[in-house]
Amino acid sequence: MTSTPSSHERRAALGDPVQAYRRMQEIRSFEDRITGLFAQGLVHGTTHTCQGQEALDVGLANALRLDDIVTCTYRGHGIALALGMSPEAVLGEIMGRTSGCIGGVGGSMHLSDLDVGLLPTFAIVGAGLPVAAGAALAFQNRGEDRVAVAVCGDGATNIGAFHEAINMAAVWKLPVVFVVDNNLYGEYSRINLTTPVTDLSRRADAYGIPGESVDGMDLDTVGEALSRHVAAARSGAGPSLLEVRTYRFAGHSRADQATYRPAGELDVWRQRDPLVLRRAALIDAGIASAAELDAVEQSVRAMITDVVEATSAVPEPDARAMFANIMPPLATSTGGVR
Repeated sequence: MTSTPSSHERRAALGDPVQAYRRMQEIRSFEDRITGLFAQGLVHGTTHTCQGQEALDVGLANALRLDDIVTCTYRGHGIALALGMSPEAVLGEIMGRTSGCIGGVGGSMHLSDLDVGLLPTFAIVGAGLPVAAGAALAFQNRGEDRVAVAVCGDGATNIGAFHEAINMAAVWKLPVVFVVDNNLYGEYSRINLTTPVTDLSRRADAYGIPGESVDGMDLDTVGEALSRHVAAARSGAGPSLLEVRTYRFAGHSRADQATYRPAGELDVWRQRDPLVLRRAALIDAGIASAAELDAVEQSVRAMITDVVEATSAVPEPDARAMFANIMPPLATSTGGVR
């Protein structure tokens, strides 16, 4: 009987090129199944998937140590899986089951596992940026060799928290990397309608920190850039801003059919599907054959099917679970409550 790999083992596996490709396939297959589960009414509320952004997810996980931390948005399923959370823990949370990473009380937009460095994902646009800066400040004050990474969308670069967090990080030279996942759309609005610059990394100039824009569809490119920025932050060089140019193949959320996209735009970006590019790179380099990668893809789809079936049988938490992690009132010296 094969044992289930731990979250740390799942992270370590990304050092193998084929396993990194497997994780990208896992994220894609997982998100495709979430779409179907939502349609069946098995995902409550809403959910936001990340098909097309798998290279960023896996590249980020490969650039970090286990004790580094990440904050990200509600489109965080792929990052959670890449960092090492199990599909069972992520799906359990999305489906509101007790097997979820926080017991099924958070749902799709609130994933968290400190064991892999993922702070609770944020439903508020840009809310994770100051939190990541705060974590980096704590690392700096404690003299810890750790780095914080804040992942936000292109729309978040237009809000106050983005500028406030970067300004503070720059002044105090905090060990934090701000990663802008530019998938061209802030919810339903295309970036050219909301943002006056096309190169978002230029916004780093206002704060005197390094800025860079890279192709987010190629795993090697985005992974190398993330590794450099993380290493610089760890060395004491302070914060930086990395724009990763991606594209979300799905709409903003499961209720969004993305009819606002220009005709043909999705087809153009699908030609640069990160899974297709990675598969071709592995075959061209002689790392794996087409047959071997076909087997990987089939294995992943079968695994996700098993996870869906198992999770569907797990019970939902009862109402008391909402209060399980809330601190009790503090008692005063006179025995009262304050």
